[in-house]
Amino acid sequence: MPQITLKIDADTYRGTREGVPNLVQQLLRHGANATFLFSLGPDHTGWALKQVFRPGFFSKVSRTSVVEHYGIKTLMYGTLLPAPDIGKTCGNYMRAVRDAGFECGIHTWDHRVWQDNVRIRDAAWTQEVMQRSYARFHDIFGHSPVTHGAAGWQMNDYAFAQLDEFGIAYSSDGRAVLKEDGSLEDASAGPHRLSVPGKSLSCVQLPTTLPTLDELLGRTINGVVMDTSNVAAMLLRLTERQQRDHVFTLHAELEGQKLAPIFEQLLLGWRAQGYDLVSMGDYYQTVKDDVLPILPIAWGELPGRSGDMILQAA
Repeated sequence: MPQITLKIDADTYRGTREGVPNLVQQLLRHGANATFLFSLGPDHTGWALKQVFRPGFFSKVSRTSVVEHYGIKTLMYGTLLPAPDIGKTCGNYMRAVRDAGFECGIHTWDHRVWQDNVRIRDAAWTQEVMQRSYARFHDIFGHSPVTHGAAGWQMNDYAFAQLDEFGIAYSSDGRAVLKEDGSLEDASAGPHRLSVPGKSLSCVQLPTTLPTLDELLGRTINGVVMDTSNVAAMLLRLTERQQRDHVFTLHAELEGQKLAPIFEQLLLGWRAQGYDLVSMGDYYQTVKDDVLPILPIAWGELPGRSGDMILQAA
C-alpha cells in the first residue's frame, strides 16, 4: 500500500491554538496519522512585511488571501503588537497533540527569523537558535525531539550537521523538484541523505513531494484557474497518476482553519485511492534500512512559491 506522509507545520500562535486542535480532531475522525512540527519561540509573523520587495510576493498574497487565513492580529505580531511566545503560552496545546497519539517535532524557534536569515548565517548563530528550539521542546514534552522540518524549507550546512549532533534520525527540510502542473520532475525523488563539506550525514531526509495548497490556489494550471472548488481534485489527480509514497506538507493556519473542507476532500480521496496516511516516523521505518542516495545540498525555486528553498539535487 503506498503511503502519504502528512507533515503539519504550525507556524504561528493562532495556528497552534486554533488550527492544530482542529486538525487533531479531523485526523482522528479519519483514523489518519500525521506529524506536527511546532514553532517554539516568538511569533514575529508581522516581520513578513519585509518581503514586499521579494519577487513573487505580491502575486502570492493576492492568490492566497493571507489576511483572511492568518488574520490581521497575527500580521501585526512583532510590529504594532508584541510577539507572543508560542512555546511558553501554548505548551498545553502541544502536549494535547502528543496525548492524542501524534508524533511531534521541531519546526523552528522563530519562523520569521529563521526563514529570513539562516541561509547566510554562520555556525554559531545557527547552533544557538537550534539549541534554543531543542531546549524548549524538551521543556514542553519532557524528552528530546525525534524529528524536524525546516521553516520555509530554509537551512544551511551547519543546520543539517546540527541535526546529526542532536541525534535526529529523520527530517523533512526540503522539497522534490516539481513541474508547472505539480507533478514530480524526477519520479524517483524521495528519501535520501545529504553531504556537507567533509562528510556525509546520517539523518534521512524525507522531502515534500507534492505541491502545497497555497502554491496551487489562484494559479492557472493546464488552462484551469485553481480555486477552492477544484484544487482538491487537481491534487488527487496527481496522486492517482503518480501512485507512490508521497510527503504532503500542510499548515495549521490553512488546512486547520479556512481550508479544512479541502483537506477533508483530500483525506477521503487518498483513502479511496488506497493510500495509507502516516506520520514521518511511520514513513522512516519503511525506508531506514534501504540504501539511500547521498546528495549535495541544492537550492532552487518551485512553481507558486517565491524565493529559493532547499530542493532535492538531481
